[in-house]
Amino acid sequence: MSKKLSVYILLIFNLLGSCMPGTEDGDLSPVYDDYLVLMVIDESSIDNGDELNGFSETDVNDQIAAVGQRSQLKFFKDKVGTTIDLNTGQVGDEGWFALKNIPNRWVNAGPTDSGAKNYLTPGPGLGAPNIDNDREVLLDEIPLVTPLRATGLSMLVGSKVLAVVYDGDISVNYSPLEGNLQGANLGLVAFEVIEIKPKTGGSNLDLPIVTVKILNVESINQFGIVLFSNAPEPQSASLPVDTNPSISFNMPVFVLAN
Repeated sequence: MSKKLSVYILLIFNLLGSCMPGTEDGDLSPVYDDYLVLMVIDESSIDNGDELNGFSETDVNDQIAAVGQRSQLKFFKDKVGTTIDLNTGQVGDEGWFALKNIPNRWVNAGPTDSGAKNYLTPGPGLGAPNIDNDREVLLDEIPLVTPLRATGLSMLVGSKVLAVVYDGDISVNYSPLEGNLQGANLGLVAFEVIEIKPKTGGSNLDLPIVTVKILNVESINQFGIVLFSNAPEPQSASLPVDTNPSISFNMPVFVLAN
């Protein structure tokens, strides 16, 4: 059985085990034709002046960066279908983060009954002003914001990703694992993860390079949003030193985002 087929089976089991928004309780929920893994990415992976791609400020929306910015990054919008390489940071300064938990306060924020969609919209306190004009009040101390090192990145090969890109570093605390998602955003990107390969010629803490095929955010808004529920959780900022793309790892488990 192929890895991708196994992933779809796991996803289908998760979908059939719960009621999706818009269905009657007890109805057999329809299965999405496709899905997107919700993630966040920071400047360690996508930024102007990037060594792999030489992104300009306008390529990555740097000139319009702001809290709650959700426009598609210009380079990615202009280069749909193109395959490019992306850095993923270093151990302790990762660039890709899985969201494994959608807090209830995101669900309650509105404007929809989906916390994931409210984050992507964004809703009040999730990038848009709330009644106190605080755009970021719901974006700190988010449980299980998980930095991805080589094993987690390897598990994503064959998956499609929808990510909010930050114009700065995403900070993470350990024990318990939680992240701060406050700060200016560059916007949204979507892509399919094609390949993971070692980064050579740099530091022994460098995480792999990921080859992705760019997708158009605007053409995939009907896809299901899922969370990477079994993304490996690092012990600390320095351990494990997981930098080599893995050939043996658990199958990824994706669950429908609430």
